[in-house]
Amino acid sequence: MNKKPPKKPPVKRRISSAPDPRVKRLKRPAGKAVAPLRLLRRIRDIMTSTDAAEARLNQIVHVIAHDLQAEVCSVYLLRAGEVLELFASEGLKATSVHRARLAVGEGLVGYIAAQGRPLYLKDAQKHQNFKYLPETGEEKYHSFAGVPILRSRQVIGVLVVQHREKRTYLAEEGEVLQTIAMVLAELVGSGEFITSEELKQGSTAALFSKHITGIRLNVGIVRGVAVIHRQRMAITKLVADNTADELERFEKAVGLLHQSVDALAEASGVAEDDAQREIIEAYQMFARDQGWLTKIRDAIDTGLTAEAAVRRVQDGINSRMKDIKNDYLRERMQDVENLSARLLTHLAGHESKPNFAELPEKFILVAKDIGPAELLEYDSRRVTALVLEDGSPTSHVVIIARAMDLPVIGRIDRATSLIQPGDPLIVNADAGELYIRPGEDVEERLAEHIRDRERLKHYYAEKKDAPSVTVDGVKVALNVNAGLFNDITQLKETGAQGIGLYRTEIPYMVSSDFPDVDTQTEIYSRALAEAGDKPVVFRTVDIGGDKRVSYLNVPEETNPAMGWRAVRIALDRPGLQLKQFRALLRASAGRTLNVMFPMIAEVAEFEEIKRLLDVEVLRCRKAGEKLPEKIRVGAMLEVPSIVLQIAELLKRVDFVSIGSNDLLQFFFACDRGSPGMADRYDPLSSTAVSLFRYIVGECRRANVPVSFCGDIASRPLEAMCLIGLGVRELSMPAPNIGPVKEMVRHVNAESIASYMDSLRDSTEHSLRSRLLGYAADHDVPV
Repeated sequence: MNKKPPKKPPVKRRISSAPDPRVKRLKRPAGKAVAPLRLLRRIRDIMTSTDAAEARLNQIVHVIAHDLQAEVCSVYLLRAGEVLELFASEGLKATSVHRARLAVGEGLVGYIAAQGRPLYLKDAQKHQNFKYLPETGEEKYHSFAGVPILRSRQVIGVLVVQHREKRTYLAEEGEVLQTIAMVLAELVGSGEFITSEELKQGSTAALFSKHITGIRLNVGIVRGVAVIHRQRMAITKLVADNTADELERFEKAVGLLHQSVDALAEASGVAEDDAQREIIEAYQMFARDQGWLTKIRDAIDTGLTAEAAVRRVQDGINSRMKDIKNDYLRERMQDVENLSARLLTHLAGHESKPNFAELPEKFILVAKDIGPAELLEYDSRRVTALVLEDGSPTSHVVIIARAMDLPVIGRIDRATSLIQPGDPLIVNADAGELYIRPGEDVEERLAEHIRDRERLKHYYAEKKDAPSVTVDGVKVALNVNAGLFNDITQLKETGAQGIGLYRTEIPYMVSSDFPDVDTQTEIYSRALAEAGDKPVVFRTVDIGGDKRVSYLNVPEETNPAMGWRAVRIALDRPGLQLKQFRALLRASAGRTLNVMFPMIAEVAEFEEIKRLLDVEVLRCRKAGEKLPEKIRVGAMLEVPSIVLQIAELLKRVDFVSIGSNDLLQFFFACDRGSPGMADRYDPLSSTAVSLFRYIVGECRRANVPVSFCGDIASRPLEAMCLIGLGVRELSMPAPNIGPVKEMVRHVNAESIASYMDSLRDSTEHSLRSRLLGYAADHDVPV
């Protein structure tokens, strides 16, 4: 009979104090095994006993120290949101309890509270944050392991174990400590040690009016009552009675999660929009990620209930991602957190979608973060705005919100803590402002502002068919910037002459892989069909930089805006660009194709990318495919170096478009994403105006059309300046068409040109005040 080989001893993992420890294989010394399930059940029995709260906490630290064979186990609790007080200890001097205190950020315990993440040290006294407290008698202990006690994402205390010898803590020990801390959070949160009012200090402000500035993610001004999205579910049972039963519950809930996400993907409203469909498909992929699901199963195996395991894994992800700056990674982790919340609702037996019967008829949705799938579950007729603690212009949920025409404001720190359900709110997304429980004076001021905005909106709608012509008869074409199908539908609503900038990268950004030729062809065909006989200018894909995609291996760069992006990626990966050209040619068959290339830094780059287009045209012709009736090729002027070769470039293009957003940040060497630099250089500075004047002059001499599609084209004052410089085509977001057209219909092109010429030799930091004065003197609404 064959004998089975002996089982290998389990491999243990080592914990380092570094933020991202490398796992090493270490064998645990004999007699040091940790039995987490037994320990958790002993702690649960103590917590449910009738002993006084402090006696229970003393028993718990004793049990932890004994089972982990540690000389010290201590619990520090946060008082008034500022000071960590020693509440119980096994091993430290008894007289130090309630006497030893550390400020948040002070010592190792304060450091853990400030960072909200664990710390494991072989020799604690060598750490830069170590602080000796003589009353504790801890000088004889070297090794230190501490984990934060978290409740509702807030640090409310710190759990610490210490050893005399210098030793390396294993990953299993760290995981046990974090699980225990999770259990302790429920005991501390009961209010038996510290009142619930004190626990809230530092995390929830008093209920008075607040004005907070964030960032504008989509324009609009609305007022309404707050609905907090997905309030954190309370988990009342942490330790499992039967692990097998918990695993069975978990697998059933995972099945329900998959069904709910799949059902959402099949909903007709999502299927109609390519970008939305791509986002939901990516969401389906995350819901089936085996790495995430396996971690939860492993946590259940340690003795936790399924709910506690989901929360334990998600808290670990949040802790590791706390300081990650990469927007793409943060947004993908938010997708996982959204799925964790949906999974908890299935475990609890609740519907994951909102209960609309309990919601106000109209409301403003407030969320720490929210997945695109979750936003789509709300009735778009009832949600009037979205307030986010995080959020970026390219995040999936903002793309969806923009398609739903919702005002969105982001980067509102601790919004879900500061705002209570039912609180009256005013969202002024135009200015990136949020008013919580506004006073009567604010209500009256902004109410009038909202009424004025509605009146103007109706006025612009009535004037949408009025010609965009100056008082002296000069035509100024006003076009829409687009990236989603919803943007194109606004052509008719605004009376715009066409799409001056179609951002083709949106499908790339929301897809889990490169969109294939058929998918792109369908998207571009629908855009052209909706535009009818109005022109659409397609900008070839501009990914990279801050528009990261998961499937393109773009290395981390110190300055991604000036790194591997746009045409640089297209030239290095010609297969990608050839596929897009093929889709554009097929979609434009029988009509005019207008295509322009972004981030052209030199004429040689333009010739190289144009050569790729010629190659694809030749391939289509040989294959007998129907081609566009006409192909117009242009270049984006975004890199200052191309301005020095503009005369040669203009010999090779049919049109150019000035992209002022990138052009000015490179021109001034000023990061447009830096809050500290946002107002340092004015787009209406004499140097910027001189640059625009030179470009427009060269285009006029070469008889090459020039358009303007940067942000400043969407603001009436700046647009007036551009008209004075000779620009006759502007492209902007749809809501800006009305105000800019109103300016155009009141300005005299010859007069403003003469005035701009009088400022030719100015060296002023900004010409803004002079232009405002001109507008006031000539009754031009800006």
